[in-house]
Amino acid sequence: MEYTQLGRTGLSVSRLCLGTMNFGPQTSEADSFAIMDQALESGINFFDTADVYGWKMGEGITENILGRWFAQGGGRREKVVLATKVFGRMGDWQNQSRLSALHIRQACEESLKRMQTDHIDLYQMHHIDRNSPWEEIWQAMQTLVQQGKVVYVGSSNFAGWQIVKANEAARSRNFMGLVSEQSLYNLADRMVELEVVPACRDYGLGLIPWSPLGGSILGGILEKASEGRRTSENSQKKLEAHRSKVEAYEAFCKALGEKPADVALAWLLHNPVVTAPIIGPRTLQQLTGSLRALEIKLREESLKKLDAIWPGPGGEAPEAYAW
Repeated sequence: MEYTQLGRTGLSVSRLCLGTMNFGPQTSEADSFAIMDQALESGINFFDTADVYGWKMGEGITENILGRWFAQGGGRREKVVLATKVFGRMGDWQNQSRLSALHIRQACEESLKRMQTDHIDLYQMHHIDRNSPWEEIWQAMQTLVQQGKVVYVGSSNFAGWQIVKANEAARSRNFMGLVSEQSLYNLADRMVELEVVPACRDYGLGLIPWSPLGGSILGGILEKASEGRRTSENSQKKLEAHRSKVEAYEAFCKALGEKPADVALAWLLHNPVVTAPIIGPRTLQQLTGSLRALEIKLREESLKKLDAIWPGPGGEAPEAYAW
């Protein structure tokens, strides 16, 4: 396993992050335990979850699974850099969602109980809340840090200017602010290259890409079209919209002698701003298969071919669209 620092922090995390969104809805608790055990054995120490995962409002199904896994002992909790998120609706009452100071406090307490831990290593805002001022958000987060319940704070699905605004507000409070951003980023979805990637680089945020396989279209969808989420309506619609690119991509990967999913992850890992793509295995086989990506070093010629197949927005703003 390879390790890197999370953004500008001194925290060491694995170059692959274990996403747990499938734990509960798609993967049984026993299989989830086996995947987490294997992840640790493979050297993956960075686990990502969210209070809403499990998709039954207020139940925190996935966080509860993690909590019962940690409760087995054996140093499981101590070995894991634990990341979860706050924002989503966790109840029917007015203040049981978004980023009010009240909800941040309550959501953190509930996540701690579900995961049977006394602290969250990386507490991420799952989305921007335009109704909550940064003075309020940072006051709540600072209190949690001072209480030892949160160590670092990150964002998810923020625009570049929102990252800037958040960290400038934190700077005025002599607070560390955001240390990471979790964004949709893969070969087929490259809009973050305009402003989010440059903002992360400039402010020292580690970029944590979610959906690194583009909802399965980068995972060998033509060869395995009858398996798993590749059969979903959304995947099939996306495939039809990008069929010519997918065909060219899978032919490129075949010529390279590598699996499409591994190449997609290796491409993300090539970006120095990227800390760790989130892999969301449903099975042990999917987990172990992802480790190959760490060994693939894409040459300049291969990177240019990938850019030709999956062109991005044209670089960073404003040069991507202006002189």
